[in-house]
Amino acid sequence: MSHIVFLLVPGVHLLDLAGPAQAFSTAADFGHPYTLGYVAERSPVPSAQGLPLTARPDWPDLGPDDLIVVPGWQVGTLAQGPDIGAGSLDALRKHHARGGTVASVCAGADALGRAGLLDGRRCTTHHELQDELARRHPGAVVVRDVLFTVDDRVVTSAGIASGIDLALYLIAARHGPAAAAQVARDMVVYARRNGHEPQTSAMLRHRSHLDDTVHRAQDVIDSRFAEALPLPALASAVGVSERTLTRLFSRATGGLTPLRYQQTLRLERAEHLISHGSTVDAAARSVGFEDARMLRRLRARTA
Repeated sequence: MSHIVFLLVPGVHLLDLAGPAQAFSTAADFGHPYTLGYVAERSPVPSAQGLPLTARPDWPDLGPDDLIVVPGWQVGTLAQGPDIGAGSLDALRKHHARGGTVASVCAGADALGRAGLLDGRRCTTHHELQDELARRHPGAVVVRDVLFTVDDRVVTSAGIASGIDLALYLIAARHGPAAAAQVARDMVVYARRNGHEPQTSAMLRHRSHLDDTVHRAQDVIDSRFAEALPLPALASAVGVSERTLTRLFSRATGGLTPLRYQQTLRLERAEHLISHGSTVDAAARSVGFEDARMLRRLRARTA
């Protein structure tokens, strides 16, 4: 039986905790040997969402097959984060020194840094905290814009929902991809993402604007990106001229045309399929390219 122990600190984000906890709990329901526990320096623990949580003050006996997870907490900056006692940091260090694995979600990476576990290791955190994590822990190798990293039994994830990706990876590493896929299906997770995939999809990267017309056009493209979407039909769907749509779209998205935005979505989806075993030809057909030549050109352009 492997122990999965969550270290809870004041202000813990519920999804940072609940996502991986649900994944490991579901794996246990399918017969994999996991038991979950929760440790806190003081209980009850106030969560960021207002729900108090109860946890035990003492650590269970842990061995190399066990895992400690530090979920993230609500912060403006990491420097404003909660105090974490020397005993908790020592527990993280000793567990790793004995051959165990430690993991973090979002701001939880700062706890691993305070314990000295990020020095010389690749790590990540939420995209809004990456620069500060690098400043606070200059010995760490902060990898930006990935979902999670794995380095010498130190596993860090980007934040919030990426904790589910982290847990599914760990389940796959121990029990094989079929076990992780079974858990993902049961949790109604659309697709298990690999660690190197960007934290924010193209769908989100180009949505940080206030132009309602462009948002409506993106809604159409997002839902039908694998289809042919001629500019006249797209412009008609959102009630503007082709010239106006092109001008507004470029201004809102930093220079993209509607076609380039659609190609970006196709490329991102194709890369996901390829990373999960699809051939280039099959991925190209799946995302709407008539043949693989355009996909190969787009991949070469972004390599």
